[in-house]
Amino acid sequence: MNAKIVVDKLHLWYGDFLALKQVTTQIAPRRITAIIGPSGCGKSTLLRVFNRMNDLVEGVRMSGEVRVDGENILLPETNVVALRKKVGMVFQRPNPFPLSIYENIVFGPHIHQQLKKSELDAIVEQSLSSVSLWLELKDKLQKSALGLSLEQKQRLCIARLIAVKPDVLLMDEPCSSLDPQATARIEELMRELKHNYTIVIVTHNMQQAARVSDDTGFMLLGELVEFDRTEKVFTKPADKRTEEYITGRYG
Repeated sequence: MNAKIVVDKLHLWYGDFLALKQVTTQIAPRRITAIIGPSGCGKSTLLRVFNRMNDLVEGVRMSGEVRVDGENILLPETNVVALRKKVGMVFQRPNPFPLSIYENIVFGPHIHQQLKKSELDAIVEQSLSSVSLWLELKDKLQKSALGLSLEQKQRLCIARLIAVKPDVLLMDEPCSSLDPQATARIEELMRELKHNYTIVIVTHNMQQAARVSDDTGFMLLGELVEFDRTEKVFTKPADKRTEEYITGRYG
């Protein structure tokens, strides 16, 4: 497999607590990979490893390797700012900046490069179009992003990531605060985006994992118990613990 992300014997500690144990897997490019498992199993911790967000937690240390496009991102010399440009994250609750819709989108490009107004305008249109918001918002670009609906805010946060041209989109429970209709629309957006991006999603919603993902990993107590194509994980799991979780007998 031509992997986008390779995880090799990854351990992660919060102080003395071992949160991730010997995690080894490969994530394929331009596919949706879902990470499922009960609360506290380490799935969000694993997701945050991929753009070093765990660095913000005091007392975190890791061993093993995590390679993105062949480069070990756990090395001390890793340029974390460049990594987070390449590997962006969408959080549980939409977190637009208290700025205009336009300023939310151009915030990242402003930081990473000097661009003309016409270039920024083009980025705003392209980014909003990619999340199907351009027609809705093109006449409201100077209005506060905080006035948008929850679904629009989540789409805007995805557009804000796309504006800096990442390769990987990490999504941590991106639909947990949305109603079923909005969830369905975000899931459809994910399917469209995977043609251009590698997407890794953490979800408590097993039906969502089954609907949108190509590959699924099941985590339990910090271990990656099973990782395979989604259809196989949900219909013929190799590990009894996976079967028990999927059928509701565990967690």
